Amino acid sequence: MTSAPQQPAASTANTPAKEGFWGRVNPFASKKWVGRQTAPINDRLTELDEVNAKNSSDIKDVDSRAQAGIRQAQTTADGANQVATAANAQAQSASGAAQGALGHVDQLNTTVKGLDQYSEVSEQEVKFPHGQPILSSAARQQLDDMATALSGKQGYILEVEAHSPGAGSVGIQNSERLAEAVKRYLATAHEIPVYRMHAVALGNVHGQADVDTKPIRISSVNVRLMENSLAAQGAPQPQGVASSTGAERP
Repeated sequence: MTSAPQQPAASTANTPAKEGFWGRVNPFASKKWVGRQTAPINDRLTELDEVNAKNSSDIKDVDSRAQAGIRQAQTTADGANQVATAANAQAQSASGAAQGALGHVDQLNTTVKGLDQYSEVSEQEVKFPHGQPILSSAARQQLDDMATALSGKQGYILEVEAHSPGAGSVGIQNSERLAEAVKRYLATAHEIPVYRMHAVALGNVHGQADVDTKPIRISSVNVRLMENSLAAQGAPQPQGVASSTGAERP
């Protein structure tokens, strides 16, 4: 009797694992098996944490350097602003000094131009009826009054203009003696400085200040007080020059 052929036994090596309720993973798998399955994931997460930490550190470093650069730029800007402010103040000070110097120069120029500008203050006509260089009491009184008014004054001169009816050199010589008589009296009796008296002997010729064209018939001396307004404002006299009272300045 022929026996039926036997079926080969199924290989258990190629038999797929049964899938349970949780799939291929057995919920009761060992810790080692789970560790082997999750190790690559943990490594990746660790790598990501390191990258994030490095990025955070780089960001902080960039931010710190940026803040330091901003502070340095602000400090430089503040320093430049202070320098500009100081330079502006110096420029304004220099401009003010220049304006002051310009004003002083203008004032000095005005003063220099006005030093030789004299204006007539008063005039006295001292007469010599007999043509002799002798002062009468009336003439001396005239000169006394003028000299008294000059006490303490500065910046003045006396124009002494002498006239005599004589013609030619005779008239000039006579008028010179009259002018000297007036100057001598003012210098000796009232100590008027000689440098303040300027005399001219015109004989029988009219002076520029005279408008009368009639012939001169009487001997006389016209004494004009001329004052410089700038010099009369209290400008000091040169050292060693006698004042109008005769006292020599130290």
